Amino acid sequence: MKAYIAAVAASMTALLAAMALSSCAVVPSAPLSAAPIFYPPPPGAARLQFLTRLSSQRDLLAERTGFRDFVLGAESAGDHLVEKPYGVAIFGGSVFVVDTRNAGYAVFDLAGERTRMVRPGGAGVLKKPINIAIDADGTRFVTDTGRSLVVVFDREDRFVRTLGEPGAFRPVGIAVAAGQLYISDIEHHQVLILDKMTGSVLSKFGRPGSQAGELYQPTNIALAADGSVLVSDTGNFRIQKFTAAGRFVRSYGEIGTAPGKFARPKGVAIDHAGRMYVVDAAFENLQVLDPEGVPLLYFGAPGNARDSINLPAAVTVDYANVELFRKYAAPGFELEYVVLVACQFGANKVAVFGFGSVARTRSRATTAGEQTDSR
Repeated sequence: MKAYIAAVAASMTALLAAMALSSCAVVPSAPLSAAPIFYPPPPGAARLQFLTRLSSQRDLLAERTGFRDFVLGAESAGDHLVEKPYGVAIFGGSVFVVDTRNAGYAVFDLAGERTRMVRPGGAGVLKKPINIAIDADGTRFVTDTGRSLVVVFDREDRFVRTLGEPGAFRPVGIAVAAGQLYISDIEHHQVLILDKMTGSVLSKFGRPGSQAGELYQPTNIALAADGSVLVSDTGNFRIQKFTAAGRFVRSYGEIGTAPGKFARPKGVAIDHAGRMYVVDAAFENLQVLDPEGVPLLYFGAPGNARDSINLPAAVTVDYANVELFRKYAAPGFELEYVVLVACQFGANKVAVFGFGSVARTRSRATTAGEQTDSR
């Protein structure tokens, strides 16, 4: 195992040196009212549009105007509701963003155009929250690597209980379905399936290593419509797919710089058609893969462009709240679902993209290739 870890570290060092990334600078924000940005750029048919960002109260208001800036003042990094996001979820018209630095989670109420920060105390205190999953009844499950527990809150953000035993695991990724929680344990290189009410361990799968079905530093988790479990096997530079019971199905990707390969995969999400969205925290972009793992598209880049993603950590796909984002879509671009990406640095704490199609020919003003302000 020590030799394996050393080999992984050497490969990662060489890859990152070759990439020459510039990821961690906090950059100024750009106007959100400029021409829409589409992916892929022309001559490809647009399938994704950058819609907006969620970083502060200001982002929930209508399109910016000079009068609003006059009333509210110029925006600064200090206005951001969250400082260092990781997990992101959306439920009931609100976006929930876990803030690892502020030991809580932010709530962006899209319909009410309000924000709030939840920093629990007492038995529900959060030390280093990482990820969040929200059940159908609004119950929030937050992984806390500082407490080595899952902390549970109700739909009113009131503490309910903790799950797990301190020191038994180091939870990072989390997903909820059918009375169960799927939790990635980054310390023991496995995935645990817990009873969501009692926290009892129902089963577990994975073990340290690089062979099929083995894991090394697993981070994020996503569940497909058929119950399949996608695990971001970060230390092995791949995504692995398991059945709901934990039987290995297949893996996607390997270390490398070409499409379909990864350097530091973290967030993973899947749409109803089986397309996978994979965050790469090293490349600072997302790749879209088909159900067979064939690369379809990549988008995003670090920097100060309106659509920038700086050190992305997590991604989620949502169909239920699309209506709240239609006002950001370009004329003629029909949204099917939204893609939310949590970024740990930069102006865009959560970058929001829309997947859809163009119902009519794009005008000259709506193509990313014809912009002068973004790249």
